[in-house]
Amino acid sequence: LQVTKAVRAGELDAKTRRQIFDAIGFTFPNRLLASRQPPAGCPEHTFRALGLTLLACFCTDPELAGHSQILNKIPTFNDILVSSCNPDSTSMIDDVYQCLSAVMATSRGPRELVTKGTVSALCQAYVNCSYGSDRALTLLLGLLAIAEAKCWQRDAPHLLAVLSKLTNDFLKTEDMTKFELCEVLPHFIPLSPPLTQDSQGCECLHRLYKGLANILGSKLSQSQRDPALKLAACLVQACGSEWIPAGNAGSKFLALLVNLACVEVRLMLEEPDPLEVEGKKEVVTACYVLIEMGIQECLREEKPLLEEVQKMQLVRIMEEAFGAVIFYLRQVKQEELQDPFIFASVRILGAWMAEETSSLKQEICELLPFLVHYAKKLFKEGSPAASLPQPELVSTERSGLPQDALRFLLPGFCHLTAEDRPRDILISEGAPALLCEYFLHQWEVLTSEPGSLTPLTSTEMSLQTACGIFLNLVVTAPDLIRQDKTFSSLMDMLLKSLPLLLPQKDHLVLAANLATLGLMMARILLQGTPSAQEFFRATIRFLSQAHTAQADPGSDGLAAAVSPAYASAWADVRELWFLGMQALAGCVPLFPWLPQAVLQARWLEGLSELLTRVAPASVDFELVAAFQGVLVELARASKPCRDVILSHHGGEWANLYGMAALEQCLSEQ
Repeated sequence: LQVTKAVRAGELDAKTRRQIFDAIGFTFPNRLLASRQPPAGCPEHTFRALGLTLLACFCTDPELAGHSQILNKIPTFNDILVSSCNPDSTSMIDDVYQCLSAVMATSRGPRELVTKGTVSALCQAYVNCSYGSDRALTLLLGLLAIAEAKCWQRDAPHLLAVLSKLTNDFLKTEDMTKFELCEVLPHFIPLSPPLTQDSQGCECLHRLYKGLANILGSKLSQSQRDPALKLAACLVQACGSEWIPAGNAGSKFLALLVNLACVEVRLMLEEPDPLEVEGKKEVVTACYVLIEMGIQECLREEKPLLEEVQKMQLVRIMEEAFGAVIFYLRQVKQEELQDPFIFASVRILGAWMAEETSSLKQEICELLPFLVHYAKKLFKEGSPAASLPQPELVSTERSGLPQDALRFLLPGFCHLTAEDRPRDILISEGAPALLCEYFLHQWEVLTSEPGSLTPLTSTEMSLQTACGIFLNLVVTAPDLIRQDKTFSSLMDMLLKSLPLLLPQKDHLVLAANLATLGLMMARILLQGTPSAQEFFRATIRFLSQAHTAQADPGSDGLAAAVSPAYASAWADVRELWFLGMQALAGCVPLFPWLPQAVLQARWLEGLSELLTRVAPASVDFELVAAFQGVLVELARASKPCRDVILSHHGGEWANLYGMAALEQCLSEQ
């Protein structure tokens, strides 16, 4: 036992420690830990304490700390932390913390600690304020940083107990501890499971809200305000604005938060040497999260937290902050493009451009070349990374991966391509070709995802928004579509993909986008290939199945209605359907085989039946015009089509619905 005395003296160098280990190995400490009988006249833990001292000594060698003989002692370490602590056992607890810290520093260690129950032991030690509880908190922070999701999956109740204690302290303390807790608390706010789903979590959130309202409502120094803003941003990422109560106090607090965030962004980014202090990037990124919530709350119509006056004030203040973001991005140097902070700045600007189209128009136009260049660089360098699922939060700032910047710029680009000046800039910077490549890449991602037809993913949203951009270009810049080779590749992809996509019921909005875009492009890039016939058959299916006859609650008869399969998505599909009908009518004279495809689909018979059975008042004027547009072109281009319409009483219902152009066409021999 002299060995443990020598070890305890703590004066050994690494080489000596290794010699001791080589001499006695794990067998001796294992026997000490297993012995239950203490030597005569000694405390009951004597042998156990000696065994732990040896293990703590061995653990200072990183190679030994990851040894299976140490890892299989983790349950023993846990037991010692949670067993009631008597004054004699403090040195045992010190040794346990030394062992656990050493294990955590190894590559396998954190996983072993989580699976062998150390998280709950550390939580109990902290909540019970046991000896060494500050070290328990430090270890917990380390484990959460490495394996947050795993920890919460396994030990949510224990972690919630820690969060309860921390939030209680946060609300009650009135000294600097409050600000120190602002730094600790974000580590204990999980992204899932959401804290709002149980009463204990909701209580924690309410205490956090009250504590932050106290802090941010007071006069603060920079070093006090920064951690509070970061904590608020962390809560927004985890729970949106749900942690802020409705009512006057809540709306004032929300407005204050967004206001402070905007002021902070301007202070930091309007400087001639912005962000000289590296640590500032984290604070500004947190402010971006708060501003993004501000944008969403200003748009919210159902149960809004903000009053109209507050919304108008915030939009003005946010506009000034975005002026500062643009000012900053215009100074970015080529070698800084990999900086995650620039990604965060582009992303938040994208969120603003998606919603606010009238303000800062001139400044945004001047920044467009940079935005296209930046998005192109990230896409070309990081195509594999662009397809990774992107967590919606600041932690992407830590990952350092090249990110998918285009995804966040697409909605803004969609608004801008509808206007002449920004559209010309985007075209001259090569944005359309980049968007085509991006679209093809995202299509690959969507179709290669396992169970690829999951509910709406960000990939699918990106594809839909890109279709909106292409539709704007088809209408406003048809020559570009003709001349730019990448649009031919896009057309090929549309021809092949729609027939595969249409049968899948969860993807109707994307299918509607592909169908309408394909029809609009086909008029420009005349395609007579066999796959084009497949594509047109699919678009005819999409257009022809959108309406049906349903019982009319107001009368005994039938009314025209959107088909059940389309009903849930109709708000997003409606405009595309009408545009698709118009485009199909435009294609009929260009493709001699198209009327034959319509006949094979028996659409004319179905449409005749629909119009004959329903009450004419249930078919609105716009729908009548859409049907007439296609019917007239078919009747003009194809005698068989005209014959089918006539043999199904087309003359009568054309008259009934006021389809004058169709009547005239049918009456001409």
